[in-house]
Amino acid sequence: MSEIIDRIHDLPTLRDALREFAEARDWRPYHTPKNLAMAMIVEAAELVEHFQWATPEESMALPPAKLLEVREEVADTLIYLVELADALDIDLIAAARDKIAKNAIKYPAPR
Repeated sequence: MSEIIDRIHDLPTLRDALREFAEARDWRPYHTPKNLAMAMIVEAAELVEHFQWATPEESMALPPAKLLEVREEVADTLIYLVELADALDIDLIAAARDKIAKNAIKYPAPR
């Protein structure tokens, strides 16, 4: 597994590493879209918890230990998002590109 982890530099290799990780543990049957979406929102809630009651300024200047905890929650959320997209055969880059294009029309930049 470590050789795969060392090669993770983009979404496809991350997806492949996550597939291998889940398959090695027989988790794939549990990785349904419903379960992955629920797990992702739980992790996103854990991420939000780090900012609860913080001022905007405090949220921009996290101490190193807190930043490490936030980093781990961001990673957990990303992992579940990638697994959810994989389960539904969604190309995350294409989906993001399409959404940005749609938002550019909906919210044009001021001139």
